[in-house]
Amino acid sequence: MNSTSKIENPKSPDAKIDLRGTPCPLNFVRTKLRLEQMAPGAVLEVWLDAGEPIEQVPDSLKMEGYQILETQFVADEPDSGFFAMKVQRPENQEAG
Repeated sequence: MNSTSKIENPKSPDAKIDLRGTPCPLNFVRTKLRLEQMAPGAVLEVWLDAGEPIEQVPDSLKMEGYQILETQFVADEPDSGFFAMKVQRPENQEAG
């Protein structure tokens, strides 16, 4: 096995959107609109606050047919941080 192979690694995002400080459900709406502008199979990295945003947005996206590839907590200060979530637009998603 080649240690430099990246085939199994999570896909690098094609775009990023910072929605820290954006209330629900606006953060979901903005995420969905951005994904709809992207090519099928593209990956969007979304930055979300802890609490309601990270609890609600992934579930809402899954219900819309999007795939959550990865979610990780990023500590930006000792007592705070945010979540970086990678979501993929389905290859066969119909527009609209």
